[in-house]
Amino acid sequence: MTIRELTLDTLDDKVARRFPGRIVRKDLVRQTKSGFNVPVYVLEYLLGQYCSSTDPQIIAEGLEIVRDTLSRNYVRADESEKVKAITRSRGRHRIIDKVKATLDTDADRFWAELTNMGARNVLIDDATVQQYDKLLMGGIWALIDLIYDPEVQIRGVTRPFAIERLKPIQQGSTDLSDFIAGRSAFTRDEWLDLVLRSIGIEPNHADFTQRRKLLFLARLIPMVESNYNLIELGPRGTGKSYVFREISPYTILISGGQTTVPQLFINLSTGRVGLVGLWDVVAFDEVAGINFKSGDAVQILKDYMESGSFSRGKEETPADASIVFNGNIDGDIPTILKTSHLLYPLPAQMQDLALIDRLHFYLPGWEIEKAKPDHFTEHYGFIVDYITEVWRSQRKTSYADVLDKHFSLGSHLNQRDVRAVRKTVSGYLKLLHPDGQFTREDVAEYLELALEGRRRVKEQLKKMGGLEYWAVNFSYIDQEMREEKFVTVPEQTAGGLITPGQLTAGVTFTIGTDRADGRHAIFRIEVQAAKGRGSLNITGAPSTAIRDAIKTARTYLQANAARLGVNRDRDPNEFDFHVQIVNLMQSKEGSETGVAFLIAMLSAMLQKPAIESLVILGEMSIHGALLRVDSLAERLQLAMDNGAKRVLLPADNKRDLPDIPTDVLDKVQIIFYSDPINAAFRAMGLD
Repeated sequence: MTIRELTLDTLDDKVARRFPGRIVRKDLVRQTKSGFNVPVYVLEYLLGQYCSSTDPQIIAEGLEIVRDTLSRNYVRADESEKVKAITRSRGRHRIIDKVKATLDTDADRFWAELTNMGARNVLIDDATVQQYDKLLMGGIWALIDLIYDPEVQIRGVTRPFAIERLKPIQQGSTDLSDFIAGRSAFTRDEWLDLVLRSIGIEPNHADFTQRRKLLFLARLIPMVESNYNLIELGPRGTGKSYVFREISPYTILISGGQTTVPQLFINLSTGRVGLVGLWDVVAFDEVAGINFKSGDAVQILKDYMESGSFSRGKEETPADASIVFNGNIDGDIPTILKTSHLLYPLPAQMQDLALIDRLHFYLPGWEIEKAKPDHFTEHYGFIVDYITEVWRSQRKTSYADVLDKHFSLGSHLNQRDVRAVRKTVSGYLKLLHPDGQFTREDVAEYLELALEGRRRVKEQLKKMGGLEYWAVNFSYIDQEMREEKFVTVPEQTAGGLITPGQLTAGVTFTIGTDRADGRHAIFRIEVQAAKGRGSLNITGAPSTAIRDAIKTARTYLQANAARLGVNRDRDPNEFDFHVQIVNLMQSKEGSETGVAFLIAMLSAMLQKPAIESLVILGEMSIHGALLRVDSLAERLQLAMDNGAKRVLLPADNKRDLPDIPTDVLDKVQIIFYSDPINAAFRAMGLD
């Protein structure tokens, strides 16, 4: 076979010298995979044996052997009967297939299932199942010596197929000392590029900025860090599930569908440990479609994500599997932030605040480009079977305390935040500095990413849970420079719902409450006032509470026009009002908004705009009696997060100020009013 000649670059030369026999050209994987629907680690197991060279002749000869091996031994689903016939005629045949095992309690024995071959009730001995217990949960790819004996009968039924010998397709052991010694020859950025090439990505492509490279690398942290909880939501086609499906034999990917407690943890009737006890990483793909069959599944899952153990029956069972949630998020991120939160794709069962708080890192999948053909490398990288063994061995160590040498964490981080940040930093250090050699600047870079990823989780909790999660102003203190640095999340700087600059007359912002669930939402009120017969037209699908607030505001305006500074030629009874409610956050209801409607109507009549960046809070009666605003801290936080600089508030709320976080009070000017007339004057800067 002719192999296209590759011009080796500096990184190719260096890795070939330092890791002979441990590398492979990654374009060979894609070239060979065509026609053989097997995971990458299966192909590279064979390529690593025959093609781990830079000599084109050796590669060509090795590739022929690999293709011949796959052609003769890999079981294609459409050729399953042919393979059965070959095994029958020869008496034995070596195949490459995925094999699973199940326990038949009636026969008191294990049966194997060969997935592609479509063969069930294949004899397999107990010792093999005990040696490779993953056969019982999800199965493994293996080289299988299959034998055929028509004389074998089990309980009167002929069972001719049996597994004589089974060899999992994965490396048995790795000498980590050689790996660490080889790492010392590379710069940090060279090693970063090498790791990305090892999973098939070309880091020199213009789409891969330094930030994107490091974000992409975060997908690998669960492979090196035990009990690490990662979520990535982003557009389709960015390769979110690729590394968990293709790269490592120690990860399992669960596609959207029903998931049970016995499947994940332990089956009480059999005592068989579930997925978290057998795999290094349990990844949920298409998380929006996940359905936990039993009501206690989410509770057990969040307990496990917190403690690294689960309780079923009388005993506590430890495990170190990392948990990954992958899913799609549709729409424009700034718009989603204005109207909802970045965890809305999670199923309702998983929108549990305690579960979400266990997430260590939210990877912003929308920042990773959709996969293109030229994103995939043609250069050399580690054989994935080799590198995943290295990563697995690194799960036994931790760099969680490394940052203490140079940095300390800010006051807004609670214990759960600190743990999440430390684990992320540790993961980056294991992936990029397995030799333990790194600089203060390296740690600072990973620390900022770790703070950002955890803060993204907390920002969504704040949107969903309110005041309990208000402390999101994450920072770290550089002990050498004596300087505190604050870390933001990029999407939060995209601008809020309350736009800066002078508003049009008749426009105000307010925050209403949905009485059904107690959540608060921002509303933009737009009023037009024109000479007419006193009609009132309301648009924007308002709730009953909003309609009542508008009518109350107009009644008060009509009764108090003179006190509000309205001239006789501007009698409210001779104006037609068109009131539009812009529901900026898709809330079902918006009660406690009356004062904002009054000011919007008066502003439209007088053609006097409200002061900029102002949110008006408060409810009123037709006689002007004010109601104290409840849940003030949550409303002020919501206003601040969405661009408000000032908040107009009933004077009765002064007593609530001691309960407001200083971070909010420092950024929002509070303007108190004593009655609706006073509120109107202050809102338009007339007092």
